[in-house]
Amino acid sequence: MKALLKGGVRGKHAEQYRAGTNLVLLEPDVAKAFPNAKAVNEALKLVMKLKQVQEEAAHYQVEGQSD
Repeated sequence: MKALLKGGVRGKHAEQYRAGTNLVLLEPDVAKAFPNAKAVNEALKLVMKLKQVQEEAAHYQVEGQSD
């Protein structure tokens, strides 16, 4: 195990961590579908946009009309 850590720098990412880096652990099936940060961010931004569209559409529903 020590061989894997040889040459590492203690605290190398500590400042970035303290600055509020958001790290999440993806479940294996999600990681398979979204293999990198760009793919995850694009998917999440789409979800945010869909939520916004849904909320805006709710404002235009005719009173008494249901989905």
